[in-house]
Amino acid sequence: MSEKDILHHYLDEARETLRWKLDGLSEYDVRRPLTPHGTNLLGLVKHLSGCEMGYFGAVFGRPFPDPPAWLSSDVPDADMWATPDESRECIVDLYRRACAHADETIRTRDLDAVGEVPPWPPERRRVTLHQILVHMIAETSRHAGHADIVRELVDGSTGRLPGERQTADPAYWSRLHRCIEDSARRFR
Repeated sequence: MSEKDILHHYLDEARETLRWKLDGLSEYDVRRPLTPHGTNLLGLVKHLSGCEMGYFGAVFGRPFPDPPAWLSSDVPDADMWATPDESRECIVDLYRRACAHADETIRTRDLDAVGEVPPWPPERRRVTLHQILVHMIAETSRHAGHADIVRELVDGSTGRLPGERQTADPAYWSRLHRCIEDSARRFR
């Protein structure tokens, strides 16, 4: 595999993990905020849709066709949650299309292809496809980690990829939790 193929593989793996975290959950469970800042599964997918569109689109002269209105919205954090009129299917489809658009950029550009990220500080605006691939692997993996924790809060399931779901006996997890809590309490 080439270096670009390796980077693309890790990005795809993180994308797959993120999409999988929605599987089997109700509309409520994919939307409900489970942290004080509102982190929710569908919002993470929506946010990364915008990242894929921007970093692999406009940055390299390939704007995403028909970008959603929320990308230029004045609503704070409009990309981090789904409104009632945005269906799960719509957001997941947008993510798939954004990733496909990004994949075309990755396929057709060399790693040293140059782009520009206007919102970044002037000294960092000029980027290469290699930099953006690494950036998006980190960004997607970070949010896939958030999704893993949120999914565990929803129904207790964990795992990195489909088929790797960790489902130990609930009594085991309870014992482990107590053990960790007891250890932490020593430092109160």
